[in-house]
Amino acid sequence: MPGKLERMKHLPSRFLAVALAGSLALSACADPRPPTGRWEGVYEDGNVIIVARLEIKPDGVIRVSAPNAIIETPVPTDERSALRRQLQERLTASWPYVDPLRLDFDGKAFRKPGGVAPQLEWDGGKKQMTLVFYSGNRSSVHVPLAAVSEFGT
Repeated sequence: MPGKLERMKHLPSRFLAVALAGSLALSACADPRPPTGRWEGVYEDGNVIIVARLEIKPDGVIRVSAPNAIIETPVPTDERSALRRQLQERLTASWPYVDPLRLDFDGKAFRKPGGVAPQLEWDGGKKQMTLVFYSGNRSSVHVPLAAVSEFGT
């Protein structure tokens, strides 16, 4: 039967194995992989129209664009439809020139490096992406995005 001293010699190696396993589990959680794909969406209320497009590539590079119109006075329905079409055309024409950017991802929110305000929100359970739109001193707007295989579909 091993003595007390002999049992204690094995303690550090067992402790190290448990600590290492815990460390690996934490590091896996600390660096979540962002979802990849393409998303598009339109948001409209009485004060704003936003058309948005997002692409996240497997290497983590993100491209996002959200042309918008802030509406100060009531606009008739036909003019709103024309304005929405113009924004969508502008998005399509400008998309090839949208610069990629890097955002930090914590498993739920995408933020500018070192930033606090979320730029995008991901609900992995529902597979739902949301763009958070900020405009001056107005309240932020959450734009739901739908996954698409190709843009403009």
